[in-house]
Amino acid sequence: MTEFEGIVPAIAQALAKRGYETLTPVQKAMLDPNLAGKDALVSAQTGSGKTVAFGLALAPGLLDGAERFGRAGTPLALAIAPTRELALQVQRELEWLYEMTGATIVSCVGGMDMRTEKRALERGAHIVVGTPGRLCDHIRRNSLDISALKAVVLDEADEMLDLGFREDLEFILETAPAERRTLMFSATVPRSIAKLAENYQRDAVRIATASEAKQHVDIDYRALTVVPSDRENAIINVLRYYEAQNAIVFCSTRAAVNHLTARFNNRGFSVVALSGELSQNERTHALQAMRDGRARVCIATDVAARGIDLPGLELVIHADLPTNPETLLHRSGRTGRAGNKGVSALIVPLSARRRTERLLEAARIRATWAKPPSADEVNQRDDERLLADPVFTEPLRDDEQSLVQELLQSHGAEQVAAAFLRQYRTGHSAPEDLQDVPAEGERRKPRRDDFPVTRYDEPSAGRNDFTDGVWVSLSVGRKQNAEPRWLIPMLCRNGNLTKRDIGAIKMQPEETFVEFSVEGAERFLSAIGPDKTLERGIRVKPLTGAPDFSQAKREGGYGKKKPFGDRDTRSNDGGKPKWKSDRKPERAGEGGADKKPWSKKPGKPHFTKNDGPPKGGNPNSRAARKAAKTRGE
Repeated sequence: MTEFEGIVPAIAQALAKRGYETLTPVQKAMLDPNLAGKDALVSAQTGSGKTVAFGLALAPGLLDGAERFGRAGTPLALAIAPTRELALQVQRELEWLYEMTGATIVSCVGGMDMRTEKRALERGAHIVVGTPGRLCDHIRRNSLDISALKAVVLDEADEMLDLGFREDLEFILETAPAERRTLMFSATVPRSIAKLAENYQRDAVRIATASEAKQHVDIDYRALTVVPSDRENAIINVLRYYEAQNAIVFCSTRAAVNHLTARFNNRGFSVVALSGELSQNERTHALQAMRDGRARVCIATDVAARGIDLPGLELVIHADLPTNPETLLHRSGRTGRAGNKGVSALIVPLSARRRTERLLEAARIRATWAKPPSADEVNQRDDERLLADPVFTEPLRDDEQSLVQELLQSHGAEQVAAAFLRQYRTGHSAPEDLQDVPAEGERRKPRRDDFPVTRYDEPSAGRNDFTDGVWVSLSVGRKQNAEPRWLIPMLCRNGNLTKRDIGAIKMQPEETFVEFSVEGAERFLSAIGPDKTLERGIRVKPLTGAPDFSQAKREGGYGKKKPFGDRDTRSNDGGKPKWKSDRKPERAGEGGADKKPWSKKPGKPHFTKNDGPPKGGNPNSRAARKAAKTRGE
């Protein structure tokens, strides 16, 4: 029990009941007797137990020597978090930590019914947890009285400033009593946080845990290099290789979240999405599905997943690379929490290797560079998991004896084992074959095969000449700067296609018609899911039969000037356009007697542009004609 010395007895009982045996460095730091009653600016890694840390630090001052809280009234402490999920998570942590003290903890977060929160506040609370905007609303409407506050906690203070909550935080801190205790927790301490601490804290103690200066030792960072067209296939193989109890895949945009969610659902993964466009009820249900095991993969944007704590989260995948070191640390900090081990895998396209190396260096992280797991490696890992399954070591129950003997007599041991193996493999998505990438240290020029496109001037050899092609319409055209050089890789990437599945592409001002092979169309429409939405919000509309190009001509799609959409794009990769006419019109004098001469005056000698003037100057010039007249010519 030496670990719990100096802790309020009721809090120590809650820790023991929860199974705590040791405290994390930040939790021990907050129990320092020299810190009692003082303001503090604490920087610690995400997942280091900060919520329990400030719960331990606040308890003596809030209880004021008592073993339990009295009747709830005006709040004694206020905890502020940047997002709804993090605020609700803090509430859950404080509820079990303060269970033995009889504390009443109320949440006030955006997206919830404000009238319900108001009634809860009227009944009384010891601790209020909320987001900055909603807390400000309650204070301005006089439904939250903070005149008796003894302490204010800012959790993830750097993120709150990044999200634009500075004015709300300043309003709350200025409204709170001057004689209060202020604790600020932040993963990093930039100048903006230091300035906020200087303005609203009194002689704050700066606490930096030992783990702040080095990477999280419980997280294994892996940088996996892939060719751009294999990015999603690599994610599938990583998920299959680790088979984590819970995994989270980070994307940079909502559209990317929706696309990956549809793709992985089609591949048989139990997936939920978490993005800003979801309602609070949808976000809550998504997280609950992860917690109770109905879903194992969460695909999320950075803001939506900020601060969430999922039990058993063993794997973080960066589908889109983080833009800065702080984002990398916050994303990766979702795993490797409370002494558990975790993996943070960065999917690195070949062209982004240098940028990723700089990112890791700036974050002071040492990552293992490797290739994504191959299909053979995934299958081998499946076999290892199967052989190590505890189901084989469990004793045979009495109610199973007769059926087991009957199966063995009817089918034999080999057939029964084969049936079990097939059943096991049926429940797992098949891994993907990935293109080979250079090993660490190798350098080579990118090959054309790295990208699923061909040149405009390359002969198609009939591979894109579909007699029964299927057409679709994309909601992007020339006015939106659509070009085959980025459309084709996007179609291959999102639709699980190769260049051989794509036929003609006809661009119009507001839409683009794309021809697929029959098999390619089925695979494409299945991969993009029911939303039929690609990256950049591009919508896909399947067509019945070939599009009406005559209508496009009447609307100006094929005017006198050859438009961009009149290319023959049956095989291309962004090279020079191949127009329907193989040759440009010949200039005057370049061939044929019917070509107009360079000089239009009859009876005068003329020269073509390529012939150039003869020695002595141009005979058609005024000086030459005057000299010829003088000579009587």
